[in-house]
Amino acid sequence: MRFALAVLIIVIAGSAVDRAQADPYKWCALYNAGRGGGSTNCWFVTLDQCKMAVSGVGGFCMPNQFYDGRPVLTPGSAPPKKKIG
Repeated sequence: MRFALAVLIIVIAGSAVDRAQADPYKWCALYNAGRGGGSTNCWFVTLDQCKMAVSGVGGFCMPNQFYDGRPVLTPGSAPPKKKIG
C-alpha cells in the first residue's frame, strides 16, 4: 500500500510541473571566444540581429543548438491553427 501511495504522489507531482519548451531564438552571439573565455548570448531571432550585436565588440554568430523550429506557446495561448488544403 505504501508503494502505491508513493507512486501516486510521484505521478501527481510530475503532472504539476510545466513541460520543457524549445528555445525560440535561432542565433547565438559568442563574444571574445578564443581569448581564453568569453560569453554567449542566444537572444536573436535573425542572423542580422546577431551580427549587429557583435559588430564592433568582437565575436561571431552561430546557430543556437537548442533551437528546433517549433513555436513556443505561453501558458493560456492557443496553439497555431493548421491550414487545410
